[in-house]
Amino acid sequence: MRRTTGLAAVSAAALLITGCGGGGPQSSADSKLTDDKIVLGVLNDQSGVYSELSGRNSVKAVEMAIADFKAKHGASVITDNISVESADHQNKPDIANNRAAELYDRRSADVIFDVPTSSAALKVADVAKAKQKLYFNITGATTELTGKACNKYTFHYAYDTYMLANGTGRTVTEQGAKNWYIVYPDYAFGQDMERSFSAAVQQAGGTIVGKDPTPFPNDNFSTFLLKAPTLDPKPDVLGTMQAGADLVNLVKQYNEFKLREKGVGLSVGLMFLTDIHSLTPAALAGTTYTDAWYWNFDQRNREFADRFQQVTGTRPTFAHAANYSAALQYLEAVQAVGTDDADQVVAHLEGKTIDDVFLRNGKIRAEDHRVIHDAYLAEVKPAAEVTEEWDYVKILKTIPAEQAFASPSADCTM
Repeated sequence: MRRTTGLAAVSAAALLITGCGGGGPQSSADSKLTDDKIVLGVLNDQSGVYSELSGRNSVKAVEMAIADFKAKHGASVITDNISVESADHQNKPDIANNRAAELYDRRSADVIFDVPTSSAALKVADVAKAKQKLYFNITGATTELTGKACNKYTFHYAYDTYMLANGTGRTVTEQGAKNWYIVYPDYAFGQDMERSFSAAVQQAGGTIVGKDPTPFPNDNFSTFLLKAPTLDPKPDVLGTMQAGADLVNLVKQYNEFKLREKGVGLSVGLMFLTDIHSLTPAALAGTTYTDAWYWNFDQRNREFADRFQQVTGTRPTFAHAANYSAALQYLEAVQAVGTDDADQVVAHLEGKTIDDVFLRNGKIRAEDHRVIHDAYLAEVKPAAEVTEEWDYVKILKTIPAEQAFASPSADCTM
């Protein structure tokens, strides 16, 4: 468990906050904290396959949000009493369950952010519900968080499997890749991705010619890759639902086996900027995928990315930007209601419309706490078109918020 405080160096540069929805600063007399402090918890993978795409740099992103919030609102009961607690859940549901309880109970966390790995994310949602404490899921993709596992205290912030499949699966199929072979990690995220992608492909007129679960985590995908060109009919595309280091390993082996030359294209269900950086654009050139946010999409994003790079040495993934946004929106809600009381903060957030560095056309749906926003169909540039390190992607089109996400599920009964 690691304890940190806000970044003073960042607060001096905190001039880029727009559309946060907060009112004027509360006076000390008006503001009441339930235990005289606000503690933001960050629970994620800090040592394994998802540590690069989020990990410790998401803690830094939350610290940036705190610094910006303090710079905007000045000294007060709220701004003077904010700290961060972080923990590594190792992508294991049982550890995530225990760490979440520790953060809420022993570390006094008012809210938990991030939590990659859908099986872990679902466990934390259960803990948040039981403890009646807020939880902003950023990197878990399962739609169950806004379906049968939804609850009053959980918000699904950045993306989900429907968004990914609706953008990539449908588009790639409509572009001519009709026959798909899907490989997916054998846990909640991968299972949900397989269902979402299969549905999107079939709705677009495609066919799933095969699908196989793979171990998680995994460093050897040869069995599945060698199987692909032997299927009848042969797939036009291999749809890989892996992420992080698993995706890196799979793509390296895909290229080693020369599957593209054998007529089996590649479609990636979920990809982060750090994955492209690890593999190099040459390994992924032309690969289409759906992105929740891109650091060089416009000047506002780039200004945030420049500040983030000063702190971390890298450009931010969408997970880093979303953790920053969620932390800032939580603090603005506390500022607006004058307390960190969970029920009052939830009531303020429900139905809120937001435009910030991450959320474009953002809205927190009251029905299921799905946070909708614009998404993007992206394509990895050929190496010859890369003129700046980390700027590996071109945005093909914006998917409007109302189209990017599914309608509220009847399974959600908060």
